[in-house]
Amino acid sequence: MLRESPDLICMVKPEAGTTALDHKIMAERASSLSAAKHKVIVAIAALASAKADRADQLPHAQTAVWASFVQRELIGFRKYADIIQNRSIPPEVLAELGAMVRRQ
Repeated sequence: MLRESPDLICMVKPEAGTTALDHKIMAERASSLSAAKHKVIVAIAALASAKADRADQLPHAQTAVWASFVQRELIGFRKYADIIQNRSIPPEVLAELGAMVRRQ
């Protein structure tokens, strides 16, 4: 005897197949946020420890912070005040955030 399709769909549970994929997507999001956070921490530390070549380190810090903000936006996080405070991002980094310098 053939089962009716709604009964078959309930038995198979197609939503269970997406659970593994959803888990993998969430893991990739967490990994990308962690990598972006690490880059910001390293860049801000390099900027803080730079004395003479601070102007050279500033674009690297700005790029790392900007990339981190973009990554957060792609995932759905829109607020930055806590991130700026927790990572001690200096105002000079935020001043020209996102501005790109053409490299020769």
